[in-house]
Amino acid sequence: MAAEPAGATGRRVLLAGATGLVGRQCLALLAADPSVSEVIALVRRPPADALVDGSKIRFEPVDFDRLDARRELFAVEQVICALGTTIKRAGSQQAFRRVDFDYPLAIARLAREQGARHFLLVSALGASAGSRVFYSRVKGELEGALGALGYPALTIVRPSLLLGDRDEFRLGEEIAKRFAWMTPAAYRPVQARALAAALLMAAREDRPGRRVIESGEIGRN
Repeated sequence: MAAEPAGATGRRVLLAGATGLVGRQCLALLAADPSVSEVIALVRRPPADALVDGSKIRFEPVDFDRLDARRELFAVEQVICALGTTIKRAGSQQAFRRVDFDYPLAIARLAREQGARHFLLVSALGASAGSRVFYSRVKGELEGALGALGYPALTIVRPSLLLGDRDEFRLGEEIAKRFAWMTPAAYRPVQARALAAALLMAAREDRPGRRVIESGEIGRN
């Protein structure tokens, strides 16, 4: 039997990575979605300026290395995970893996134990557990680990290079913008806003089973 559309009743959604490029866009869209009753945003520290309706959004400071100490936060219907870093920013491959693999998997396990039915992940173009590229291999290993948790619905979005308002200048991003017209659709840079919209549409549809949205599909609808 097909799952009842998520928009039919108020949804409680947990958002990880709410202060990041994609997470900020997700937060704004969730705040404006009448089918969402509450959003629990896991953060290391509350943002200085909350740009969303505080009556629906709960910023919950957590220690990501001790998430099990806040199990009550994971009693939600859906989880959107936009956590991510770069090896440069993390400082080492080990630190990168902790943020991009260990934390998302811990969140997924805790939420599933509390009855969450749908996990939505921001992965990456080329994610594969068999990749020789460390970044892509970690992303692929996470996808596989999530698939073993028994979620009734698992949505994986694999964007190419993400574009949007960042706190830092990235030369590669500026070059990609200029030459995007020459790039095949499957590899073109993706606006963070379009990625967030694709995630929220998938959450509203709430399709059962495993669904992968490749980069070239983002923003088509």
